[in-house]
Amino acid sequence: MIRFLFHRLFFQALPTLFVLAALSFLLVRLAPGSPFASERELPPQTLEALNRAYGLDQPVPVQFFRYLSGVVRGDFGPSLRMPGRTVAELILAKLPVSLELGFWSLLYAVFVGLTLGVLAAVKPNGAGDHVAMTLALLGICIPAMVMGPVLALIFGLRLEWLPVMGWHTPADRILPVITLGSTYASYIARLARGGMLEELTRDYIRTARSKGLSEAGILVKHALRGGVQPVVSFLGPAAAGLLTGAFVVEQIFFIPGLGETIVNAALNRDQFVILGCVLLFGSFMVFFNTLVDVALAALNPRIRMTGGKGRHEG
Repeated sequence: MIRFLFHRLFFQALPTLFVLAALSFLLVRLAPGSPFASERELPPQTLEALNRAYGLDQPVPVQFFRYLSGVVRGDFGPSLRMPGRTVAELILAKLPVSLELGFWSLLYAVFVGLTLGVLAAVKPNGAGDHVAMTLALLGICIPAMVMGPVLALIFGLRLEWLPVMGWHTPADRILPVITLGSTYASYIARLARGGMLEELTRDYIRTARSKGLSEAGILVKHALRGGVQPVVSFLGPAAAGLLTGAFVVEQIFFIPGLGETIVNAALNRDQFVILGCVLLFGSFMVFFNTLVDVALAALNPRIRMTGGKGRHEG
């Protein structure tokens, strides 16, 4: 397992983050406009002094490696549009809200998705299967930018059951979590159904049934372990996607998370804030994918055998 983790970290995670940082830095620097642009045009001397103060007058490779050395030390640079504020301060001020929204949405997606998927697999092609998969298909087809306003209109404005903006009370979480988590719950339901259907046809399941074990015991103690492996593989990208996808939901329901920060940074060409947010979410993606690899290796030891060099060594 140690060799497995070493390989994932040094041969996949760190190179991925380096490439992400390089591409993001290059795209931001090539984008037209200036972070110091305003309604009133600055004198050339002032603009030159600002570029020199923030190191933007250096060649792009020099700027990149200077920025990268700061990131390694935990310094993501200053905000170019908010003097006196660092990128780390701006991110840390809003990150807890986005993390909480992503956390509850992931729990909702896993619970609803697994429940629908397992119920659909118990009696395939039955009424429960058709209902569950129809709901899953609707969840996949309806994007968050459509589902959010519709839920807010029905349950917030028409029925007045739930609040449609803010992040203060537990009730404020319900509509955003459903909006953000429904698409991922739908994918999880379809993956869980497929995994469970395949697992329920294996020989050891038939052996367990021949021994007189209850159907519930077979599902929970035997089939579920192998049937959820496709879901576990999906959870890495899903967890990171829930954080990055939260931008749209935060704007719909006026949630004070990172969505507002990165949108304003993009509009204002605040390049260090943009890069900090991109690296943050890239790090989340790498972390969750590594965590999923470890979970899959724990569920299936053969993955550990092939994880180091891509071949069977056991």
